[in-house]
Formats: sequence, C-alpha cells, structure tokens
Amino acid sequence: MEACAAFLREVAAADGLLNVFVPHATAGIVVVELGAGSDVDLLDALERLLPRDDRWRHRHGSPGHGADHVLPLLAAPSLTVPVVDGRMALGTWQSIALLDPNADNPRRTVHLSFMAG
Repeated sequence: MEACAAFLREVAAADGLLNVFVPHATAGIVVVELGAGSDVDLLDALERLLPRDDRWRHRHGSPGHGADHVLPLLAAPSLTVPVVDGRMALGTWQSIALLDPNADNPRRTVHLSFMAG
C-alpha cells in the first residue's frame, strides 16, 4: 500500500510500529502477495469460503452481503507492521492491502498511525 510508505515519509519515521486500521464492519487489512495471480487466487478462495448467496441470515444490502460481515473472522480490521529505518519490514513479495468485497460501500477510510520505538 503506497499510502503506508508515503505516511511513513510524511511523519519522518525511523524505527517503530506502523498500525493500519479500517473502521468498517465488512473490510479487513491483510499482508499478502499481490500480482502474479496471487490476488485473483485470494479473491477466488474468498468466494469459495464466503459465497455470496442466500445462506446468510444478515440480509440487507446486495445479495450475499451477509458474507461480508463474516470477513473480519479471516481478515482483521487492523494490523501492525514493524518499521526499520523508516521502511516497513515486509518480506520481498509482501504488500499491505485492503480486503473489501462489499460493493455496497465503495468509500473506505483507512487510519494510519506510527509509534516510534
């Protein structure tokens, strides 16, 4: 997530912890490989685990919207990443991504904070 790297530059981060939080009931933050088909594999897996059909008791919104409310069991609304010398200490292929299959709400807010240490 380029926004995370830009935020760390903006606050002149050195060593510490970056916290990423999305205050929405149907979205999560994940560390995942993006590209090379991995992102499509992730979405396919979510569709198998949380099909958008009428099995869900939570029924307002688009068909299958109840599945969106189960997503936080798999993808938490926040995560913390170590920061070393102002850069996120992620693996070579790891990226921070917003996971949000809820098409009913196209606008999302992501809160970023940094704790030096």
